[in-house]
Amino acid sequence: MKILVTGGAGYVGSVCVEFLLNAGISAMVVDNLSEGHRTAVDDRAGFCRLDLGDRDGLLRLFQREKPDAVIHFAARALVAESMRDPSAYFRNNVCHGIHLLDAMVATGVRKIVFSSTCAVYGLPLKIPIEERGETKPINPYGESKLCFEKVLRWYAEIHGIVPLVLRYFNAAGASERYGEDHKEETHLIPRVLQVALGRRRSAEIYGNGFSTPDGTAIRDYVHVRDLASAHLAVLRREQPCLYNVGTGEGYSVLQVIEMARKITGAPIPYEVRPARAGDPPRLVANVHKIRQELSWLPEHSRLAEIVESAWRWHRTHPDGYQDRED
Repeated sequence: MKILVTGGAGYVGSVCVEFLLNAGISAMVVDNLSEGHRTAVDDRAGFCRLDLGDRDGLLRLFQREKPDAVIHFAARALVAESMRDPSAYFRNNVCHGIHLLDAMVATGVRKIVFSSTCAVYGLPLKIPIEERGETKPINPYGESKLCFEKVLRWYAEIHGIVPLVLRYFNAAGASERYGEDHKEETHLIPRVLQVALGRRRSAEIYGNGFSTPDGTAIRDYVHVRDLASAHLAVLRREQPCLYNVGTGEGYSVLQVIEMARKITGAPIPYEVRPARAGDPPRLVANVHKIRQELSWLPEHSRLAEIVESAWRWHRTHPDGYQDRED
């Protein structure tokens, strides 16, 4: 089996490619390297530097590689940026995704695993969040992901595409080889670890007056290795499906900082800043469906293991991958 992986030079994509190859599955990575890193692509994988906006180049790639399925990670994924530049989000996350689907239709590739997000739920009324919960995004990033989910539904009905949709909660941690290195780092755990490394003066806590036990926001963190295993599991499906991918448990910002202090031995000072508009107090997945239908269970998503794995990677890569093209 050969899988074409868009965005496979990025954080989650690089670990997923590693897992595919370890499972004996061939992978062709497609990435424009605007956020990803060439050195994050496993040497065993093929690589094509290509922007999904290049319709003709994409079609030629499909005709040449003849993949059996697609895993689609490539997207813009910063909430604040999406509020400043919604055009870029709808263009990249929807229009370029349609280019991908059109190349699939033209070459007879039916199956696509889509990297979606819990941001499609907006401010949830019920916790933990079920897949059938209301989808009401509060930013263009979440809206763009939900829009592409709807596009997938119609391509399934009209063209026979099989969409396998995974709505991630908070990806975190690292494999032994691949970790998190973004041009603009917005995720809590790498930012906290950058403080431990002396790369930041302090961590930021956005709001400490939430209706949670310690007043800080609670999130469901899922290890990137467990995310990768979910992609391998869902590839077995032959009918359209949609799953939350999380743990069903949550940790507060202060709990994450305390765990990082314990593991790194660093004091990790923090500053409390105003809560961000629309930031939910809790985002925790209901994962009954994926456990029941795919027999998938997170094996590495205890907070200690997540932070330990991320700390090992950041200590050995204090400057990230060092191949950024700015």
